[in-house]
Amino acid sequence: MKKIRKWSRILHRDIGFFFIGTTLIYAISGIALNHMSDWNPNYSVENKSFSTSINLEKTASLKNNILELLDEIDHRDNYKKHYFPSQNNLKIFLKGGSSIIVNIKSGNGNAEFLKRRPLFYEVNYLHYNPNKFWTWFSDIFAGALILFAITSLFMNKGKNGLNGWGGIYTILGFLIPILFLIIYA
Repeated sequence: MKKIRKWSRILHRDIGFFFIGTTLIYAISGIALNHMSDWNPNYSVENKSFSTSINLEKTASLKNNILELLDEIDHRDNYKKHYFPSQNNLKIFLKGGSSIIVNIKSGNGNAEFLKRRPLFYEVNYLHYNPNKFWTWFSDIFAGALILFAITSLFMNKGKNGLNGWGGIYTILGFLIPILFLIIYA
């Protein structure tokens, strides 16, 4: 048992150090994704209302007129495409997911600008497993978490170990999710 305790401490320590960055990535993005109904963790959204006298009706000069409008509101280099979702409304798509909707009769419009949230965008990107390599790495990380949990059972002995407070905490760690499932599932 002494040898198991020694190797548990070594593995627990080394696994912990190696996966600190990955643990923070999943912890930060997990908190952000848990609250998606409260905010957009990937982007901040800025709305800007405006009014224009530029003719945006379906004519041969429509695209040039859209670019002229973008010179006033955003930047013409951000233009991607446009379409008419209804007879009186023109929607303009911009690079980066931003968009503009203009009522072509009144000239009133709204621009919605999306801006990536620093750190949150990147950690959420990784949380969604963007490619096969990261999926494999995530699987290794999940396996390491299993090993991390198992080694924690054997690290301490006596009143701080599995037969003492460690055992009580372990039971609570299983009991809370089980109670949650019984009550809410």
